[in-house]
Amino acid sequence: MIPFLDLKNINAQYRTELIAACTRVIDSGWYIGGNELSQFEQEFAAYCGSAHCIGVANGLDALILTLRAWLELERLQPGDEVIVPANTYIASILAISANGLTPVLVEPDAASFNLSPANARAAITDKTRAILPVHLYGQLADMPAIMALAREYGLLVLEDAAQAHGAAIDGRKAGNWGDAAGFSFYPGKNLGALGDAGAITTNDSELANTLRALRNYGSHEKYKNLFKGVNSRLDEIQAAMLRVKLRHLDAETCRRQQIAIAYTQGISHPEIELPIQKSGSENLENHVSHLYVIRCTQREALQKHLSANGVQTLIHYPIPPHQQEAYSEWNAQSYSLTESMHRDVLSLPMGPTMSDVDVQKVIAAVNSFEA
Repeated sequence: MIPFLDLKNINAQYRTELIAACTRVIDSGWYIGGNELSQFEQEFAAYCGSAHCIGVANGLDALILTLRAWLELERLQPGDEVIVPANTYIASILAISANGLTPVLVEPDAASFNLSPANARAAITDKTRAILPVHLYGQLADMPAIMALAREYGLLVLEDAAQAHGAAIDGRKAGNWGDAAGFSFYPGKNLGALGDAGAITTNDSELANTLRALRNYGSHEKYKNLFKGVNSRLDEIQAAMLRVKLRHLDAETCRRQQIAIAYTQGISHPEIELPIQKSGSENLENHVSHLYVIRCTQREALQKHLSANGVQTLIHYPIPPHQQEAYSEWNAQSYSLTESMHRDVLSLPMGPTMSDVDVQKVIAAVNSFEA
């Protein structure tokens, strides 16, 4: 079986470096808030092109704490509306509602699956205070248009960059477009830790300082608490692991993009819709190919066919947020494009250690599907 993502094989490439980094932390005697975290924050901020990086426990906390910090700084008020794509993973929306803010769901762009600037504009009301674009599947949203819209209306922008480490438009990377960005380093991400981890990037020093306190019980100084904070800290072991893997991220991204190009050029089944690529060249700066998501109206049959032919696939995501029991107040609402996407999408194997032979096997299996 060709696995959807072979994490064991991915991390095995860096086994010696990872063990050395782990040993360094163990021998240091310092396990929270030490040199590894400080160094990773500097290195990841530099990678994204941002002034600040604040490590936190996970990607959801990165989004929650950023919105919370804006509330503390009185840039947001409880009940304010935050525009977010309806077809995102539920974490994007949980972060909004967790802060007593109001999520406003909008249909995505039909081609890219990302936030539609036109639909975002149509959703703006006198209560709108922020936009939360999601760089879904590793493709950067239309940030020039989104930022222009935000400036026009005086809105904050929080990028959900959980799947888009290194994605860029004209050299400007995810994490350096909005007022802040939340990243996840869940093990399956392009930059994945060996456990849960996350970070926020920003060019706003006041926001960064507030976030550093909020993640640490609301404290800048031990036993002095400015805010009613939380415990959401990126620990030294995970920071050390991420420092190792950050050095290899661009090479892994290049391999992912090569696989995406091969899929796009090789899959020719008339009943399967391929994801939009920004160009036909290998320089797909905008899309770091976290996932390669196809659409098929006979998804279940296709998935069974691929499994029978030794290809593991996953669905990102089977149920849209507005149809989840957690948001039962939205269950009667209809977002037809979002619903069709969630009904039809299927993610093919994608990982930097896939061989060319495996890629061709996936292509052959997809093309042999009898609809």
